[in-house]
Amino acid sequence: MRALISVSDKTGIVELAQALHDLGVILLSTGGTAKMLADNGLPVTEVAEVTGFPEMLDGRVKTLHPKVHGGLLARRDLPEHMSALQAHGIDTIDLLIVNLYPFEATVAKVGCTLEDAIENIDIGGPAMVRSAAKNWKDVAVLTDSAQYPSVIDELKASGRLSDATRFALSVAAFNRISNYDAAISDYLSSITFEAGASVPQRGLFAGQSNGRFVKLQDLRYGENPHQSAAFYRDLYPAPGSLVTAKQLQGKELSYNNIADADAAWECVKSFDAPACVIVKHANPCGVAVGTGALDAYSKAFQTDPTSAFGGIIALNRTLDGVGAQAISKQFVEVLMAPGYTDEALEVFKAKANVRVLQIDLPPGGPTPWDKGLNLMDVKRVGSGLLMQTADNHVLQRADLKVVSKLQPTEQQIDDLLFAWKVAKYVKSNAIVFCKDGMTMGVGAGQMSRLDSARIASIKAGHAKLSLQGTAVASDAFFPFRDGLDVVVDAGATCVIQPGGSMRDQEVIDAADERGVVMVYSGVRHFRH
Repeated sequence: MRALISVSDKTGIVELAQALHDLGVILLSTGGTAKMLADNGLPVTEVAEVTGFPEMLDGRVKTLHPKVHGGLLARRDLPEHMSALQAHGIDTIDLLIVNLYPFEATVAKVGCTLEDAIENIDIGGPAMVRSAAKNWKDVAVLTDSAQYPSVIDELKASGRLSDATRFALSVAAFNRISNYDAAISDYLSSITFEAGASVPQRGLFAGQSNGRFVKLQDLRYGENPHQSAAFYRDLYPAPGSLVTAKQLQGKELSYNNIADADAAWECVKSFDAPACVIVKHANPCGVAVGTGALDAYSKAFQTDPTSAFGGIIALNRTLDGVGAQAISKQFVEVLMAPGYTDEALEVFKAKANVRVLQIDLPPGGPTPWDKGLNLMDVKRVGSGLLMQTADNHVLQRADLKVVSKLQPTEQQIDDLLFAWKVAKYVKSNAIVFCKDGMTMGVGAGQMSRLDSARIASIKAGHAKLSLQGTAVASDAFFPFRDGLDVVVDAGATCVIQPGGSMRDQEVIDAADERGVVMVYSGVRHFRH
């Protein structure tokens, strides 16, 4: 058996080569890799000796040669292929270990020049990988150091790699090449070429979008039983995102479970204080902060106990046994938290169908990535995509603009900021009543903002919650004063909205007439 090794990332390569040598495998290698192996006492033949042609053009050309690709591509079951190799003095290559120039890491660096990016586009590596992966029945190709241990174990156990292993390695290789080429396309089509400019300007949206996702699982069905579905994650997922969840118990997640769980988790992780979010059909039906997980859950559940039945519950604190006992009294589809005590997990063992997920909170930091947030949002339309930067805006106290004559109290500002944070995760048109860190009524997804206001009031009545002294958030401006009148009639004493209507003054005058506080956020949060 002959192995060709040519790697940019040399992690674990000496150990792999040593193991292959111990198994009697002949080692071929290129440039710096060959030197490293030789320096570690391993017998290795440089590719230039095999091809009879030296590396040239600063290493741009070294493996693009028939003695390399012939050895990789020849089918061992075809006599004419083997005769051709013999006629031209070409030996077969049975194992290829290649990883590529670090293009993705290079262009991710601040100040990356176009020259640096271009020089990190690998040519020979992908060509060899494609040749080996195409001929998977005879050649195994390794493109990731994580593959090394299992391959060595299998070779030690049986002296060869199974067809299933070689095929799996081939698929992984083609996936790697696809992702690599996509990264190059994304980068090059996102820059604006300017003659003489060292560091090119990059646009937010590439000229060609190349989605890169890894399938996590097939789902039983989609949004409805007659639809098929699967769950994918980003190739490089943000820490603390739903796709990083570990399922501790329960039935398989459904399409709707995952969609609703994402809505709940994205909302709950936006709070610093202990918080609970209950979601039903993509909308929060109860959100609260409290002294701990149990307190937050109890307050969130009060908002709309009817809608909470069969809902998705997300917590941003470890759940203990007492909290688990309280939650277990209701029918819940999915429960999410960053941790569970042994007592909490014991409680849910009696409810084997409940899907219990553990998700680490994002590490936190200055960037959306540190906060576990998407950088882009994508929506599928007929034969196309809508793509936008994600709505990661966080409203600060200093951003608030009081437009009413009446000034808000500190407590009202707290309530308004809480209501505004919740409204961001409610489908438009959104009206949210809140008080003391708790939602009191949620109106979501109506064609009319007036109807959303009425529904929020009705839901509060069903839950026997008083709306007196509440704060209200509207995700977009009130186009007329009638929506404001509805929430004030229900008991609201302060309102936050973006502003920006042609009738803003009419609505401000209505707020002054009714004796309520009105604050502008200056930002709209449509969510469709």
